[in-house]
Amino acid sequence: MVTEKQLVANRENAKKGGPKTEAGKDIVRLNALQHGLLCKEVLLRGEKKAALNELRAQLITKFQPQGALEEVLVERIVSSLWRLKRAIRVETQFIQAQINYCGLDFVVDEAGSWNKVVTEQLGEGNGWLNLTRYETTIERQMYKAMHELERLQMARLGAIVPAPLAVDVDVSKDG
Repeated sequence: MVTEKQLVANRENAKKGGPKTEAGKDIVRLNALQHGLLCKEVLLRGEKKAALNELRAQLITKFQPQGALEEVLVERIVSSLWRLKRAIRVETQFIQAQINYCGLDFVVDEAGSWNKVVTEQLGEGNGWLNLTRYETTIERQMYKAMHELERLQMARLGAIVPAPLAVDVDVSKDG
């Protein structure tokens, strides 16, 4: 419970409005960063800029974007793929930390599935659910950009562009 004194102090601090200088803004811009999956920055401290640039070069070579819109979509794909790689690293670290914390032996089941083993032994905590949700969101962004880029390039080359496909799925028990 917040006291009246704390509430008054919070209101007074809010009037100050945070850092004013560029140096101050640079210091606080990553304050909320925990795992880097939702941040605006593509490249984080400790990540190799050369590796990101190599990935970008490979995708530009593969997709051969022409025009500003195609370039933006390739950049979206680069960013999404980079974040997806980061998500996989975070997922690996998360699993390893949970295994170490619980003292579990990491065993893959007979079907080669580690996911089932981990979720049965560690449970479906919020950390795991959030991590998989972030990963799914990043994948969806990547595939959406790839599909839109493909449609733009087909149109540019004079091909017949099929309408985007939307499928309604009814998962209710009545349906």
